[in-house]
Amino acid sequence: MTSKNDPLELNMIAMDMQIIPPKIIAEPLTLNGWTHVLCNEEMPIFSNTALCIHDILNDDRKGAMELASVILQDPNLTVKLLKISNTPHYNPSRQKMVTVSRAIIMIGSEVIRELTLVCSFFEAILSSTNKEQANEEIAQAIHAAVHAKSIAIALNDKSPEEVFIATLLNHIGSISFWCFCGEQGDRIQTLINKENFSREDAEKKVLGFKLTELGASLSKAWKLGSLVEESIKSGPLSKNPRVELVHLGYEITDALKDGVGSRKYEVCVSKIETLTKQSRRVIKEKLQNNTATASDIACQFGATDAAMIIQSRLTQAFKMEEVTPVVDKKQLQLQISQDIMSIISDRIDINLLLETVLEGIHRGIGMDRTIFSLLGADKQTLKERMSLGWRKESYEHKILFDILDTPANLFFHAFSSGQPFWAKPSVNAKLYTLRDIHVVGKNECFLMPIFSNKTPIGLIYADRAINNQPLTAEEFNTFKYFAQQANIGVTVYRMQRAASGKKGGGADQDNVY
Repeated sequence: MTSKNDPLELNMIAMDMQIIPPKIIAEPLTLNGWTHVLCNEEMPIFSNTALCIHDILNDDRKGAMELASVILQDPNLTVKLLKISNTPHYNPSRQKMVTVSRAIIMIGSEVIRELTLVCSFFEAILSSTNKEQANEEIAQAIHAAVHAKSIAIALNDKSPEEVFIATLLNHIGSISFWCFCGEQGDRIQTLINKENFSREDAEKKVLGFKLTELGASLSKAWKLGSLVEESIKSGPLSKNPRVELVHLGYEITDALKDGVGSRKYEVCVSKIETLTKQSRRVIKEKLQNNTATASDIACQFGATDAAMIIQSRLTQAFKMEEVTPVVDKKQLQLQISQDIMSIISDRIDINLLLETVLEGIHRGIGMDRTIFSLLGADKQTLKERMSLGWRKESYEHKILFDILDTPANLFFHAFSSGQPFWAKPSVNAKLYTLRDIHVVGKNECFLMPIFSNKTPIGLIYADRAINNQPLTAEEFNTFKYFAQQANIGVTVYRMQRAASGKKGGGADQDNVY
């Protein structure tokens, strides 16, 4: 089905994938037990990422290329990292960064390390079913981190970003616990709400340890860094001024729960005034702006529920009129389309192009699951290259689609026709083989092959298998448009490589080939 020398299949490695039902993990009973379960059972991807990055940055023989390779193993992490790296919060110079390697050079490996850890951490916890308390913890951590960084900047701190990350991860034990706990969490909440226990006393009674201790244990296991570990261990009485900034960030978020007229708030303002020598008016303006910024950052990390909590706090604390943001899909489609055209009109980064196309389909149309798969060397399977919204045990588990002609299935039909295909169980029931149903379910879906030199080499698939909302003709047209942009980009990319004399699969670091 593909030409023998097509570069897209030169580096493809056949890999069987076993679909494993989700495991039910019993709640641990000790600090070591919780540390083990969170590191090895609930968040193994984050554990692997954290330790790999630590090893790279502590090895003088390794540099940006090795760091980029760890990040690029996870397409979702790559997309999120590049998006956040290009925001004014991290990139005030507005110099566009379209590759991971460029981001490392522009921002610095240490900041990228910290940012990657946070993106990977949120990727791990937000894939679970967050509870109300978990989202409260996440909201508080992001909110406090923005305030701490702002004060660090005013003090000319050597690395405000390090303060930001240390604050964000200061409650990592609480966040991790509340994202994955069950009955133990319910018992803690009961003690707090009905028996007037303090939070720490309730944790101690139910768990036998405080969640700050779990944070210290996880920080050590994940080798998160000196300031993160010191701020967790030291508590608010630390003599390290940078650790004090971390805890001041949390003091501010607590004070804002009581409102800007509260005594707690005025105490925080006085502390900041003493540290920075800024006027109270400037400080209060910054505190309000920081809260709005925190809500935006939460959205960028994908923590939308936490963003709503911060936005609500902004409204309540500063007595502002609440405005519910509405996502204009047409506007979003236009913006992403412009991004795609910008990528195509320049020296193409094929990874970024395909990631942007997938994001256009996923967010611009509002799909639950979107995936780009490449044709395997056996010409009978499609192997996941990048995906959005897919609920998997880990990024190492790659989704495989069979291309069966006897009997013909969804993927054979889409591939052999070479045309965009809107599959409907009610109309195309015979194309949904048992294998297809096992992998993707029996849902309406959009499929379209991606071509290289008029030969199909991959396929984009998208559905709404989670919320089961119906698909429309207008959405199918939008899907076709974005998929066709991928085809145009692959063609231009192929021409650029030919013009530069590159042949075969000798790829750049950020290359999909």
